[in-house]
Amino acid sequence: MNPDQKYPQKNVNLTIDNLAQAVFIVNRHAKTATNPKFLYKLKQESLKKLIEEGKAKKVGLHFSDNPKNSQQQSDVLVECGRYTFHIPPAKMDFEQLPHLGKLDDRVRNPKATLSLNAAKAILLSYTGLSELGPPSNDQRQKHRTYQKPIFKKLGERYF
Repeated sequence: MNPDQKYPQKNVNLTIDNLAQAVFIVNRHAKTATNPKFLYKLKQESLKKLIEEGKAKKVGLHFSDNPKNSQQQSDVLVECGRYTFHIPPAKMDFEQLPHLGKLDDRVRNPKATLSLNAAKAILLSYTGLSELGPPSNDQRQKHRTYQKPIFKKLGERYF
């Protein structure tokens, strides 16, 4: 393992089934994570690359179970191997894809036996993303150095 790698690189075959299983694990953990932004980005970029390479395909649009600010929202149904996923739609998806209506709750993805670390390692090596991004405002504020207050006598100026 290189010092700059967080996870050991395994010689995993990047088959459609392995990639789909990794996306499934990342998606499942993102739903309960305290900060799911990176996991959802990893899922999105992986599915986008799989679609571009022809290893996954957009099937149609489904009504979302949890619409944000509107009464109704649609998601794109993506099929990859034996797994199906939902991603946010682009404008052209509404013109090109059929609307499948309400999501069928009886359709389930197969069980996956992969750890989150292994799934992230597979998808990070596949997409080329890096988990270390620019620090957010919250992180920058936490790491500020302490600056001692300057007390002046009454009537003196600060500059």
